[in-house]
Amino acid sequence: MQPQPLALPALHASHAGCWLRGGADLVEAGATRGIGKGEAIMAVADTPHLLLNAPLVAVRLGYPDLSGLDLLELFAFISPARFVTPTPKGVAHALNLPEPADDAAVPAFLQQAAGELLATCESDDWSERSGAWSTLQSLTRLRWAWAPIIAPHIRQPEQAERWLFSRLPEWDDAPPRPQPAQVILEDKDVESQLSRLTGSGAEQREGQRLYAKAAAGVFAPRETRGAPTVLLAQAGTGIGKTLGYLAPASLWAERAQGTVWVSTYTKNLQRQLRTESARAWPERRADGSRPVVVRKGRENYLCLLNLEDALQGGFGGRAAVLAQLVARWAAYTRDGDMIGGDLPGWLGTLFRQRGITSLTDRRGECVYAGCPHYRKCFIERATRASAQADLVIANHALVMVNAARAGFGPDSDHTQRPTRIIFDEGHHVFDAADSTFATALSGSETIELRRWVIGPERNNRGRRRGLSARLADVASYDDVAGRAVAEAVRAAEALPSDGWLQRLHDNEPSGPVEDLLAAVRALTYARDESATDKAGQEAGYGLETEVANLDGDFIERAGAAQDALAALRRPLMQLLARLDALQEDPPDWLDPQGRNRIEGARHSLGWRIDTLAAWEALLDRLGGVSGDGSRTSDFVDWLAVDRANAREYDVGIHRHWLDPSKPFAHVVLEGAHGVMLTSATLCGRGAEGEDWRTAIARSGTDHISVAPRLVAAESPFDYARQAEVLIVTDVKRGDIPALAGAYARIVEASGGGVLGLFTAIRRLRAVHGRIVDRLAREGLALFAQHVDPIDTGTLVDIFRDDPAASLFGTDALRDGVDVPGESLRCVVMEQVPWPKPSILHRARRAASDGGGSAYDDQIIRARLAQAFGRLIRSRNDCGHFIVLSAAFPSRLLSAFPAGTPVIRLTLDEALQRITTGVCSGDDGHADKTALSVER
Repeated sequence: MQPQPLALPALHASHAGCWLRGGADLVEAGATRGIGKGEAIMAVADTPHLLLNAPLVAVRLGYPDLSGLDLLELFAFISPARFVTPTPKGVAHALNLPEPADDAAVPAFLQQAAGELLATCESDDWSERSGAWSTLQSLTRLRWAWAPIIAPHIRQPEQAERWLFSRLPEWDDAPPRPQPAQVILEDKDVESQLSRLTGSGAEQREGQRLYAKAAAGVFAPRETRGAPTVLLAQAGTGIGKTLGYLAPASLWAERAQGTVWVSTYTKNLQRQLRTESARAWPERRADGSRPVVVRKGRENYLCLLNLEDALQGGFGGRAAVLAQLVARWAAYTRDGDMIGGDLPGWLGTLFRQRGITSLTDRRGECVYAGCPHYRKCFIERATRASAQADLVIANHALVMVNAARAGFGPDSDHTQRPTRIIFDEGHHVFDAADSTFATALSGSETIELRRWVIGPERNNRGRRRGLSARLADVASYDDVAGRAVAEAVRAAEALPSDGWLQRLHDNEPSGPVEDLLAAVRALTYARDESATDKAGQEAGYGLETEVANLDGDFIERAGAAQDALAALRRPLMQLLARLDALQEDPPDWLDPQGRNRIEGARHSLGWRIDTLAAWEALLDRLGGVSGDGSRTSDFVDWLAVDRANAREYDVGIHRHWLDPSKPFAHVVLEGAHGVMLTSATLCGRGAEGEDWRTAIARSGTDHISVAPRLVAAESPFDYARQAEVLIVTDVKRGDIPALAGAYARIVEASGGGVLGLFTAIRRLRAVHGRIVDRLAREGLALFAQHVDPIDTGTLVDIFRDDPAASLFGTDALRDGVDVPGESLRCVVMEQVPWPKPSILHRARRAASDGGGSAYDDQIIRARLAQAFGRLIRSRNDCGHFIVLSAAFPSRLLSAFPAGTPVIRLTLDEALQRITTGVCSGDDGHADKTALSVER
């Protein structure tokens, strides 16, 4: 029996207009009517309406106080941990309903979809019924708008439902895996495994076979300690690199009984890897364990203690509703991954993104074994599962942290450091190392440390506790530990406290660290060139200045701050030593709960002591020479005032390695046996072909005297037939109306399917605001990062799902976006992606072998290659890559694959080619400047 539509009014708003359907008009022909924004706002302000993605509708209406019955909230309650694209089309596919024909049909569809979802609650086949009744009672008390509508459709269970925290399974400890066997993979065995993974009917790719056999080399036994086998592998788009390296990896894991780590830079590739790995491994082994585990940083996972606090009153208002929906999800999630996992990316934006982050451990406050939910913790489960896994899918930063903390702390592997590592998206390893091994002494970092030591102050709420509260029983029985805790709390009072940023603005700093930050802020404003320019100030970008020629007062303040940090580090070290002793030889008064608290405190103390030591070293070397006489030529230091939208949010001193591949080599490579760095854009391209010099230098192998093996597999795509690069020469730089007009005409000529890449958020917003309504009236939806209240992953899902949609964005969309087929037919860059002229960039530019423009060109070519790689994802894809820049240098053309036609032309001529299409056989016009990228 077909479910009845829900008899409630429904509203749909897009940039093309607004449509309203009354609740009593369900059977009337033509009951849906178009209305103006004013009438729509009055309607929803008076009566709750069915909506889809209320924050997005609020932006479209210009009415931020919008509330109503959001269909996505209902979906999250009824189908937790289930994917759905948050559009009418996406919901229709998820519910097996016909798609609405146009915007005017959406209100009726919302009523139909709501009826379908409510009917699910009455079905005996509803697989997510468990826990729904109890959660609904809590949501009713919170006055959730959907609660009274859902209540009649959910029957009360015969037996009381167990609370979430009693239903979640506990993880089990397992003995460490033995050392992997030393095996050598034969070429014929690798080829056989590759054939098994690709399938009997799959196309045989010679490049993929050669690539897989080369990848097998990194699993050979290591000959010399500290000298791993390193392979740098360029894999052209479409070569099938994922299965190419999974074939030898799965074969080695089976024969050696060891663990392979595959590291990525983007969450999109992690999802893809999880899917592809199913070809090589089952979901579970016979003993129930998972052979494939995804590992991320702690800040990605749901913290059960934070969730419990939120459910018991820590959250109020709409955030409390979010906590209940997250609790529903927690009972059905695969692994508790909230950022890029199976929690819908749009859920946080329906409420407030801070609500999601507040449910993770972003502030390093985990108490580990002292937590009552420790045995059910998603993070600990993933950590232990990875120790027994054949394949661990991780990210670059986590792999580097694991290697740095091998054998110590909660973020280590607990059994062994990663020794067989494949860095996919290997062109990002340098950037990941740059972030991982950097040091920042800032207001936001130091106040977090103060809160961790002291705990809540004044009117602060929440479960956060300081050292005194965490170790109260230990301090009361052990005088040494008690004195160390008390001394640490006193020393932490020298760190910035609440309101520090306003005090800096008022020139009223409190304490030695705030004194230093005040000097940092004043000197940064004084020296920054844009600070004297009103337009530069109003732009609101961050300011920075190099650490040089510091006066005596600044050095004196730095010395005082250094002393304050040392005064805190000393008692923390004493406390750690005492806790180690208590753990090794526990006294009679130390019960199991106390031992758990000590274990958690030891984990947290270790890396905070390391952080303090790094801050002290930074201040010790501010004058260019450290206290021990060593120079700082390995580092780049600068002062910074971080701003967004003309508002300051942090002030600090930063230190980065001039060459971060050096710590990467010593921390990651030296301890590994085999490492592979692979990417479609790993090496540079020059007139002679592949240029490996930069890839080798950035791999870090020079620092450990290892000569990497090199392999390049060309893309099987016919770029001469499938793609064109169009360089438009008549759009004036800086002319926003002209730029907006060009983008609008390109989207119209292409019929959507355009990925627009911008180098500045301000220009993106300006262009989007000028053309979005115009395009919507033609049935061409336009979405944008930094404009639409939707996370980036969901924006890409929406774009992929609708061939008539277009998407504008910045750097995050230039890499790791996989949209094959009709949904992406055109990539448009608004200008050459020049590197930001920062102090760090200037230092690395000066230190590079080529120096000057050669270093810049290398960065630009890499960015162009990454952006071009979004266009052609399969043999059937065709499209245009457009750069709206008359000043595009010819020397950068080597960024594009060999044989790709490159044409300089006017906008009108470009529009003709877009309308005709690439794969139509059009051979162009003789009056345009046409060339082909050669090698």
